[in-house]
Amino acid sequence: MSNDEFPTDEPAVVTCGLPYANGDLHIGHLRGYIGADAFNRALQTLGQDSIYVCGSDMHGTPVAVNAEQEGVDPEDFALEWHHQYEETFPQFNVDFDNYGHTHDETNVETTQEIVRTLDEEGYIYEKEIQVAYDPDADQYLPDRYVEGTCPYCGAKARGDECDEGCQRHLEPGEVEDPTSTITGNPAEYRERTHKFFEVSEFADFLTDFLDDLEGTSNARNQPRQWIEDGLQDWCITRDMDWGIDYPSAEGDDETDLVLYVWVDAPIEYISSSKQYAERADDFDWEQVWKGDGEIMHVIGRDIIQHHTIFWPAMLEGAGYNKPRGIAATGFITINGKGLSTSRNRAIWAKEYLEEGFHPDLLRYYLTTTGGLQQDVDFSWEAFQEKVNGELVGTVGNFWYRSLLFAYRNYEGTPDTDVSAEVGERIEEAIADVREHVNDYSMRGVGQAATQLAQFGNEYIQRNEPWKLTDDDPEAAAQVIRDCVQIAKAVAVVLEPIAPDKAQALWEQIGEDGQIADAHLEAALAAPPQSFDEPGELFAKIEDERVEELTAKLEERVEAAAADDDDEAETESDDTDGDEAGDMADTEDLEPLLEDRIGFEDFQELDIRVGEIVDAEGIEGADDLARLEVDIGFETRQVVAGIKQLHDLDELPGTRCVLLANMEPAELFGVESNGMILAAGDEADLLTTHGDAALGEKIQ
Repeated sequence: MSNDEFPTDEPAVVTCGLPYANGDLHIGHLRGYIGADAFNRALQTLGQDSIYVCGSDMHGTPVAVNAEQEGVDPEDFALEWHHQYEETFPQFNVDFDNYGHTHDETNVETTQEIVRTLDEEGYIYEKEIQVAYDPDADQYLPDRYVEGTCPYCGAKARGDECDEGCQRHLEPGEVEDPTSTITGNPAEYRERTHKFFEVSEFADFLTDFLDDLEGTSNARNQPRQWIEDGLQDWCITRDMDWGIDYPSAEGDDETDLVLYVWVDAPIEYISSSKQYAERADDFDWEQVWKGDGEIMHVIGRDIIQHHTIFWPAMLEGAGYNKPRGIAATGFITINGKGLSTSRNRAIWAKEYLEEGFHPDLLRYYLTTTGGLQQDVDFSWEAFQEKVNGELVGTVGNFWYRSLLFAYRNYEGTPDTDVSAEVGERIEEAIADVREHVNDYSMRGVGQAATQLAQFGNEYIQRNEPWKLTDDDPEAAAQVIRDCVQIAKAVAVVLEPIAPDKAQALWEQIGEDGQIADAHLEAALAAPPQSFDEPGELFAKIEDERVEELTAKLEERVEAAAADDDDEAETESDDTDGDEAGDMADTEDLEPLLEDRIGFEDFQELDIRVGEIVDAEGIEGADDLARLEVDIGFETRQVVAGIKQLHDLDELPGTRCVLLANMEPAELFGVESNGMILAAGDEADLLTTHGDAALGEKIQ
């Protein structure tokens, strides 16, 4: 890999976290797959040799549990979902170069080969551990066969993760008060020999890896805390039948253990690349995975730990190339509330298509609403506003009005060169796209297209060619020549985000072939001189339609709630094992504010890195504590409502984030000169992962 600016001379592979073959796809899942597809397409417009691979995650206890409940074989159960995904993704223009699954022969062989190598290199050892066991069922309980309490935060936990609390990965034996999901009875812990991968040996490597890693800041920074806390070795086997058998070395006794799902799931990235290489003569999978190729992952932020700690350590230990970039998406909420499959509160992939909306509308909405790592709240009203305002009102309006005028007056593109002003503006858009792709910002790419169309609208309005056709025909021809060029450039820039609509415009201006094969430089190439009468490519979404869709969603949610009053108001999706963009448990989160602030407003907030040097409770106040906070320039006295939530004696020396230009206030007779920032009802103090100096400004 390199950290050279894209495009590089090395081949690239883009992947997205594998969808768990366990349920329907919804827009929370699609955000990641569409984002990765757009990124791959954008790389190709830059001239980067890249492919996009993925596959269905077939293994793990959720698949086994649900297959058992339906009375079918786990492989048949998972394959049914796999085939559905194969059909669904292309309907959203998600164009995988290869889409496999983790149970196919290629992945089984590759997984066992990598594990064998790790074993031979001395990175795997055996250890006696406590494993949950159901005496009534006479069965050990891997992962989601056991439920209980997270030992770190006290929230409800299922098997290998605290999915309703801190979302931390949990090793076998860590869940407290275990209960069997098979019988509902309390489970007991028994000793069992399992295989462990020595992740702790890779701490220095992983620190260097994160120093070089590109992508989103959450993927780069969050893992540092896990390294600083001390890496725990990773149990890579499970007591179950469904999965890839642990590969015993020659001469060793056979084991009845299977590999943990998070061993073979990411290896599917390699296996899928191999399968593509078998069909493509010009692609060498080893050059990417064992040489100097570029590897980029798009994932959900709930699986950052797996991709930034476990996965690169496995690759390094087995002699493979490491990822260049990891981009982690935020979650999707619906009307300010968390996705809930039990309450049918989701916009399902098949539902969206059945409503008759074009897939490119959703692609544009999901890629340009907020940055990739930010949470996005979907509502039909917000969707309407985005489509009508930007795609219909800006892009579609410019395309149609300029091309229709060109057709009616010149039967195509006027025979003249593009003006210097317009040529420079298109070059500026091209430069913006290059910068955004290298920053892993598909929102920026989409905005570059929309802003160029906005410039086109302003340009045609300012020059009013309809007034020039009689008085100054040469000037009119110049304006329309420029507008057709801008229209073509917008299509080229927009293609990664809205490939079908961009192709339709490409054909309307008389271009041959596929716009997906064009590089950014095509935005400046002269359009064909003749083309047919254009049609409008986007249609306005009416208010009545939005009201109908919103009411339909509310009815579905209410009906599901009435059918299942005993079920918890929210649940973590059962399809969130290995996928990007899936929704974690956000039902209780406050909805995002609709009102936005400008950058200038944010700049007025003076937020500083601080360190608590003293903390004591305020007499007579149940919740308030007086803190002394060092912010470099001075030490501030701050009153905070954390008395019952933190051990005050443990706070001195703790880094925090302080809003320094808060108006002073007096609480219980104590002046508060600032406000420390914390998350949630438990007052989780915000801090920094790096070595920012005290007093450093947050920006």
